[in-house]
Amino acid sequence: MTDWLGPEEWKAVSLSLRVSFWATLASLPLGILTAYALARWSFPGKQIVNGLVHLPLILPPVVTGYLLLLVLGTRGPVGSLLADWGLVFAFRWTGAAVAAAIMAFPLMVRAIRLSIEAVDPKLEEASATLGAAPLWVFFTVTLPMALPGIVAGTILAFAKAMGEFGATITFVSNIPGETRTIPSAIYAFLQVPGGEGSAMKLVIVSVVVAMGALLLSEGIGRRVAARVGGR
Repeated sequence: MTDWLGPEEWKAVSLSLRVSFWATLASLPLGILTAYALARWSFPGKQIVNGLVHLPLILPPVVTGYLLLLVLGTRGPVGSLLADWGLVFAFRWTGAAVAAAIMAFPLMVRAIRLSIEAVDPKLEEASATLGAAPLWVFFTVTLPMALPGIVAGTILAFAKAMGEFGATITFVSNIPGETRTIPSAIYAFLQVPGGEGSAMKLVIVSVVVAMGALLLSEGIGRRVAARVGGR
């Protein structure tokens, strides 16, 4: 792989892996909490929360990136406060991770939510009647039985983060070695004469990663489901 890809191409691949890893890892706890809230809780504004979670799937990615720039940019209401503490996201790889996490979040939440909804509430109620606290029920009953969806949602979110382009390039630009992920590198290579070969290599990498993630998600999900079901 290192011989087949040039230095610029390899930087884009390694940066995409780094961004996707941290985007997925950082959003997973919130994704599980959000999915559980939407699956099990009844509260005012639930449909609004559900709409906000899925909004990145509907909005043009450029709009999401622009909103991130307005809020988390160094002149934004949140970004300026964070900058005082030395945390700057705009035009940094960390900002690319934030953008990727937001764009991948709906896929993660949806997969986990469907898995939690498939857990029989009677099993949770039975555990509660035996004196288990709600948090203990969640960690010993709900979470293990929803594990296939959590695994699938995590892998799909990682793959989505790897392919994120619109929000990323709007929020953090296309800086070589800092924010140039695989999609941004493909775009950059296609803008210069003779860059089609490098772009095609990265396209192949993207297809392999996407297909690999889908197959891995299905395979691990089935294996975990079989273990949870005792088969």
